[in-house]
Amino acid sequence: MIRLALLRHGHTDWNRAGRIQGRSDIALDAAARHELAAHALPGTWKDADLWSSPLKRAAETAELVAGRAPQTAAALIEMNWGDWEGQQGALLRADPQSGFRDIEHWGWDYRPPGGESPAEVWARVAPWIATLTRDTVAVCHIGIMRMILARAHGWDFDGPAPFQVKRNRLFVVEISGDQLDPWTEPVRLEKRAS
Repeated sequence: MIRLALLRHGHTDWNRAGRIQGRSDIALDAAARHELAAHALPGTWKDADLWSSPLKRAAETAELVAGRAPQTAAALIEMNWGDWEGQQGALLRADPQSGFRDIEHWGWDYRPPGGESPAEVWARVAPWIATLTRDTVAVCHIGIMRMILARAHGWDFDGPAPFQVKRNRLFVVEISGDQLDPWTEPVRLEKRAS
Protein backbone atom coordinates (compact mmCIF):
# COMPACT_ATOMS: atom_id res chain seq x y z
CA MET A 1 0.00 0.00 0.00
CA ILE A 2 1.26 3.45 -1.01
CA ARG A 3 -0.01 6.72 0.39
CA LEU A 4 -0.46 9.69 -1.94
CA ALA A 5 -0.88 13.07 -0.22
CA LEU A 6 -2.34 15.82 -2.41
CA LEU A 7 -1.67 19.49 -1.62
CA ARG A 8 -3.22 22.42 -3.47
CA HIS A 9 -0.89 25.23 -4.50
CA GLY A 10 -1.05 28.59 -2.72
CA HIS A 11 -3.07 31.60 -3.87
CA THR A 12 -2.32 33.65 -6.96
CA ASP A 13 -3.67 37.03 -8.02
CA TRP A 14 -5.99 35.17 -10.39
CA ASN A 15 -7.37 32.98 -7.57
CA ARG A 16 -8.18 36.07 -5.54
CA ALA A 17 -9.89 37.68 -8.54
CA GLY A 18 -12.00 34.56 -9.20
CA ARG A 19 -10.35 33.99 -12.59
CA ILE A 20 -10.04 30.49 -14.04
CA GLN A 21 -6.33 29.67 -14.35
CA GLY A 22 -6.25 26.23 -15.89
CA ARG A 23 -2.92 25.80 -17.66
CA SER A 24 -1.99 29.50 -17.53
CA ASP A 25 1.33 29.67 -15.69
CA ILE A 26 0.43 32.19 -12.98
CA ALA A 27 2.89 32.61 -10.09
CA LEU A 28 2.03 32.69 -6.39
CA ASP A 29 1.28 36.13 -5.00
CA ALA A 30 3.39 37.70 -2.24
CA ALA A 31 0.85 36.90 0.50
CA ALA A 32 0.83 33.22 -0.49
CA ARG A 33 4.63 33.05 -0.44
CA HIS A 34 4.69 34.57 3.04
CA GLU A 35 1.99 32.20 4.33
CA LEU A 36 3.56 29.08 2.80
CA ALA A 37 7.02 29.94 4.13
CA ALA A 38 5.52 29.66 7.63
CA HIS A 39 4.34 26.09 6.98
CA ALA A 40 6.06 22.73 6.51
CA LEU A 41 5.12 19.18 5.65
CA PRO A 42 4.18 17.14 8.73
CA GLY A 43 7.06 15.03 10.04
CA THR A 44 5.68 11.75 8.71
CA TRP A 45 5.69 13.20 5.17
CA LYS A 46 9.11 14.93 5.13
CA ASP A 47 10.90 11.95 3.53
CA ALA A 48 8.15 11.10 1.04
CA ASP A 49 8.80 11.50 -2.67
CA LEU A 50 7.95 15.06 -3.72
CA TRP A 51 6.23 15.80 -7.01
CA SER A 52 4.43 18.81 -8.43
CA SER A 53 2.82 20.16 -11.52
CA PRO A 54 5.41 22.00 -13.63
CA LEU A 55 3.37 25.20 -13.35
CA LYS A 56 5.12 27.86 -11.22
CA ARG A 57 2.42 28.12 -8.55
CA ALA A 58 2.60 24.41 -7.74
CA ALA A 59 6.38 23.93 -7.99
CA GLU A 60 7.03 26.97 -5.79
CA THR A 61 4.47 25.82 -3.22
CA ALA A 62 6.22 22.43 -3.06
CA GLU A 63 9.62 24.01 -2.54
CA LEU A 64 8.37 26.40 0.14
CA VAL A 65 6.67 23.74 2.29
CA ALA A 66 9.17 20.92 1.72
CA GLY A 67 12.41 22.91 1.61
CA ARG A 68 13.52 21.11 -1.53
CA ALA A 69 12.76 21.18 -5.24
CA PRO A 70 10.10 18.74 -6.44
CA GLN A 71 10.20 16.43 -9.40
CA THR A 72 7.62 17.62 -11.92
CA ALA A 73 5.11 15.64 -13.96
CA ALA A 74 3.08 16.97 -16.89
CA ALA A 75 0.25 14.66 -15.77
CA LEU A 76 -0.26 16.96 -12.76
CA ILE A 77 -0.87 20.13 -14.84
CA GLU A 78 -4.26 21.65 -14.12
CA MET A 79 -7.34 20.76 -16.14
CA ASN A 80 -7.48 22.59 -19.47
CA TRP A 81 -10.35 25.10 -19.26
CA GLY A 82 -10.05 26.02 -22.95
CA ASP A 83 -11.91 29.19 -23.93
CA TRP A 84 -12.77 29.93 -20.30
CA GLU A 85 -9.19 30.33 -19.06
CA GLY A 86 -8.63 33.82 -17.70
CA GLN A 87 -12.35 34.50 -17.35
CA GLN A 88 -14.20 34.91 -14.08
CA GLY A 89 -16.28 31.91 -13.08
CA ALA A 90 -18.96 34.14 -11.53
CA LEU A 91 -19.51 35.97 -14.83
CA LEU A 92 -19.66 32.71 -16.79
CA ARG A 93 -22.15 31.30 -14.26
CA ALA A 94 -24.35 34.41 -14.65
CA ASP A 95 -24.42 34.07 -18.46
CA PRO A 96 -26.96 31.37 -19.47
CA GLN A 97 -25.39 31.23 -22.95
CA SER A 98 -21.92 30.28 -21.64
CA GLY A 99 -22.73 26.64 -20.87
CA PHE A 100 -20.90 26.97 -17.55
CA ARG A 101 -21.96 24.51 -14.83
CA ASP A 102 -21.05 24.11 -11.20
CA ILE A 103 -19.00 20.99 -10.47
CA GLU A 104 -21.89 19.04 -8.89
CA HIS A 105 -23.58 19.06 -12.33
CA TRP A 106 -20.64 18.00 -14.48
CA GLY A 107 -20.54 14.25 -14.81
CA TRP A 108 -17.29 12.73 -16.09
CA ASP A 109 -17.86 13.92 -19.67
CA TYR A 110 -18.52 17.65 -19.11
CA ARG A 111 -16.09 19.74 -21.15
CA PRO A 112 -15.49 23.50 -21.22
CA PRO A 113 -15.30 24.76 -24.84
CA GLY A 114 -11.87 23.78 -26.16
CA GLY A 115 -10.93 22.21 -22.80
CA GLU A 116 -10.73 18.82 -21.08
CA SER A 117 -13.39 16.68 -19.47
CA PRO A 118 -12.87 15.09 -16.04
CA ALA A 119 -12.61 11.71 -17.81
CA GLU A 120 -9.78 13.03 -20.00
CA VAL A 121 -7.97 14.47 -16.99
CA TRP A 122 -8.29 11.15 -15.17
CA ALA A 123 -6.93 9.33 -18.25
CA ARG A 124 -3.68 11.31 -18.00
CA VAL A 125 -3.39 11.23 -14.18
CA ALA A 126 -4.09 7.51 -13.64
CA PRO A 127 -0.92 6.26 -15.45
CA TRP A 128 1.20 8.64 -13.33
CA ILE A 129 -0.39 7.27 -10.14
CA ALA A 130 0.43 3.74 -11.33
CA THR A 131 4.16 4.62 -11.42
CA LEU A 132 4.35 5.49 -7.71
CA THR A 133 6.47 3.09 -5.67
CA ARG A 134 6.52 4.77 -2.25
CA ASP A 135 4.68 7.38 -0.20
CA THR A 136 4.40 10.57 -2.22
CA VAL A 137 3.38 14.19 -1.78
CA ALA A 138 1.99 15.77 -4.96
CA VAL A 139 1.52 19.54 -5.05
CA CYS A 140 -0.98 20.27 -7.76
CA HIS A 141 -4.25 21.97 -8.61
CA ILE A 142 -7.84 21.73 -7.46
CA GLY A 143 -8.92 20.11 -10.74
CA ILE A 144 -6.34 17.32 -10.44
CA MET A 145 -7.21 16.81 -6.78
CA ARG A 146 -10.92 16.62 -7.60
CA MET A 147 -10.35 13.86 -10.18
CA ILE A 148 -8.27 11.73 -7.82
CA LEU A 149 -10.56 12.32 -4.83
CA ALA A 150 -13.67 11.71 -6.95
CA ARG A 151 -12.30 8.28 -7.93
CA ALA A 152 -11.32 7.51 -4.35
CA HIS A 153 -14.73 8.50 -2.96
CA GLY A 154 -16.74 6.98 -5.83
CA TRP A 155 -18.23 10.40 -6.68
CA ASP A 156 -19.43 10.97 -10.25
CA PHE A 157 -19.66 14.79 -10.25
CA ASP A 158 -23.39 14.44 -9.64
CA GLY A 159 -24.63 16.16 -6.50
CA PRO A 160 -22.55 17.64 -3.68
CA ALA A 161 -18.94 16.48 -3.43
CA PRO A 162 -18.12 14.24 -0.44
CA PHE A 163 -14.99 16.35 0.16
CA GLN A 164 -14.01 20.02 0.20
CA VAL A 165 -10.54 20.91 -1.07
CA LYS A 166 -8.90 23.45 1.23
CA ARG A 167 -5.42 24.89 1.17
CA ASN A 168 -2.59 24.01 3.58
CA ARG A 169 -3.93 20.48 4.01
CA LEU A 170 -2.81 17.12 2.69
CA PHE A 171 -5.64 15.03 1.24
CA VAL A 172 -4.41 11.46 1.54
CA VAL A 173 -5.39 8.52 -0.65
CA GLU A 174 -4.15 4.98 -0.02
CA ILE A 175 -3.31 3.12 -3.22
CA SER A 176 -3.51 -0.69 -3.45
CA GLY A 177 -3.29 -1.78 -7.07
CA ASP A 178 -6.17 -0.01 -8.83
CA GLN A 179 -7.99 0.66 -5.55
CA LEU A 180 -7.97 4.20 -4.10
CA ASP A 181 -9.14 4.66 -0.50
CA PRO A 182 -9.41 8.20 0.88
CA TRP A 183 -8.60 9.17 4.43
CA THR A 184 -11.66 10.67 6.10
CA GLU A 185 -9.84 13.81 7.29
CA PRO A 186 -7.10 15.88 5.68
CA VAL A 187 -3.78 16.42 7.46
CA ARG A 188 -2.83 20.03 8.21
CA LEU A 189 0.58 21.40 7.30
CA GLU A 190 2.70 22.16 10.35
CA LYS A 191 3.59 25.67 11.46
CA ARG A 192 7.32 26.26 11.27
CA ALA A 193 9.11 27.21 14.47
CA SER A 194 9.92 30.93 14.42
